[in-house]
Amino acid sequence: MSETQNQRIPILDLRRQYQSIKSEIDQAIQRVVESGRFILGPEVESFEAEIAAYLGVPHAIGVASGTDALLLALKALGIGPGDAVIVPSFTFFATAGVVANVGATPIFADIDPLTFNISPASISAALKAGTPRRERVKAIIPVHLYGQMADMDEIMAIAHKFGLYVVEDAAQAIGAEYNGKKAGTIGHIGCFSFFPTKNLGAYGDGGLVVTSDDELAERIRMLRVHGSKPKYYHHLVGTNSRLDALQAAILRAKLPHLAEWTRARQRIADRYDELLRGIKSIRLPYRAPNRTHIFHQYTVRVLGGKRDALRDHLAAQGIGTEVYYPLPLHLQPCFRHLGYREGDLPESERASREVLSLPMFPELTREEQDRVVEAIRDFFEQ
Repeated sequence: MSETQNQRIPILDLRRQYQSIKSEIDQAIQRVVESGRFILGPEVESFEAEIAAYLGVPHAIGVASGTDALLLALKALGIGPGDAVIVPSFTFFATAGVVANVGATPIFADIDPLTFNISPASISAALKAGTPRRERVKAIIPVHLYGQMADMDEIMAIAHKFGLYVVEDAAQAIGAEYNGKKAGTIGHIGCFSFFPTKNLGAYGDGGLVVTSDDELAERIRMLRVHGSKPKYYHHLVGTNSRLDALQAAILRAKLPHLAEWTRARQRIADRYDELLRGIKSIRLPYRAPNRTHIFHQYTVRVLGGKRDALRDHLAAQGIGTEVYYPLPLHLQPCFRHLGYREGDLPESERASREVLSLPMFPELTREEQDRVVEAIRDFFEQ
């Protein structure tokens, strides 16, 4: 086996990205250190203006994490004890965790088996007359999973019919589009994560809340600094959730490269499709009409109960993969008191048994991609 074949292929390699823009990142960090301004300040304000222009929204508010973005969004909307929020079961924990953390109750909806995003039909079912907690529902949180947006026309129509807020969880979808509109800009509030592994990632935690509503934007700005305006005068009970100046400077250096990195991800995804097509036990990612997929993850379905064995096989070949997510939220131990049982949300449960995310990052080489696919083919030919 050659030296190249012995090298591990990670699911993500942030070191390569850093090396490609090292001077820009180093200059950004040095600029902040020399300024002595580390909390909010001009770097955060400049980043907020630049990302607002990129997204095409009037208000972008930097916060401490993607989880805090969702939490502050719900607080700004006045959602709390006694309320309920519809969320997908097949997503990262934070989407439902923030609902519980404001004292509200998550109502879990199933997913579209093609896009993995929340199913409008399942949302409607949760809102039928006589459904438990229906009258308490105040909002929907659609998640744009893996980098492709949910069916926002249908979701917004349902929200309008029932008078509900829509908070877009766009943590995995910065730059994705739906009928020409960017993720996070269609609902009442959009929330983003800048966790290092995201398509636009900081070097630590970071998040963003966007909205076109002036009043909501002002509430979120106050909530991130303990509800104060001006300093030491507290109109709301908020928290400490500020985007660090260092992270803002790093994100400013990365933002001009985002479109180029997205195109690279899309090219890699297209090539995966070409190389994997024809393997009967693999279902390729679905690209919904009128949507732009940014491939935060390249996630396939592995049929026939072979997912975990394939993952073990790839790991033995030094190929990194991940399962996002192995247990739907409605079956998580912490939500057992809500009374959900296995079989309640069959598509979420099936996805958790079948999904597998393959190496995906802009700097992934063709040779590495060939090795990944060759290892997959070897597994199914055994």
